[in-house]
Amino acid sequence: MPQGDKSSYTDKQKRKAEHIEEGYEKRGVSKSEAESRAWATVNKESGGGNKSGSGRGKPDSHTSSRKGGRKGGAASAGRTAADRSAAAKKGWETRRKKAG
Repeated sequence: MPQGDKSSYTDKQKRKAEHIEEGYEKRGVSKSEAESRAWATVNKESGGGNKSGSGRGKPDSHTSSRKGGRKGGAASAGRTAADRSAAAKKGWETRRKKAG
């Protein structure tokens, strides 16, 4: 299988990579870097392509997903309520201005 060939991945793995890639792009990561990171995450969680054959492959671990969730929560928890409130108000104002 040539490098970059995604034929041995399941549809679920492909959807997962697409979803992860979109998340990175929303945060300002370049298209190619986002794609690389997305497939690296899928490979880490599922061990690579799992296509075909009953009983083949191992169950997915969700270590990367858990890590991301914990990192985001820890960043928010370290701030005061006033800081979080100010950030929320600032975000709301920005979204309101861009929409109108």
